[in-house]
Amino acid sequence: MPKATILIAEDDILISAAMMLTLRQMDYTVCSVVSSGEDAIKQTSEHKPDLVLMDIKLAGEIDGIEAAGEIRSRFHIPFIYVTANSDQATYQRAKETRPFGYLIKPIVDEELGKTIEKALHTK
Repeated sequence: MPKATILIAEDDILISAAMMLTLRQMDYTVCSVVSSGEDAIKQTSEHKPDLVLMDIKLAGEIDGIEAAGEIRSRFHIPFIYVTANSDQATYQRAKETRPFGYLIKPIVDEELGKTIEKALHTK
């Protein structure tokens, strides 16, 4: 039986495919993979996942930080940033949305698994 349902918001198809495979190997269900902030909000509304893995730089008009803030306020669903952005300004802006984690790419599977477990347990 799957542990939880996860939505992936990632605009790089290779990274999203790798994350999906990793999550399935960890017994998580991936309900949707999206490439824009707008689609992340829409699919969160439709699927009500247990957790969202959110890239910061996404296609579309709004970035992952804006999308995550909207998801948190509207749906109260936890999210973890999975990003290549490690600069202080981006981190400070992201921190204001109160994420359950902030992972820097390339992602280590073990670190991803532990961060997801902690987020789901804390939720």
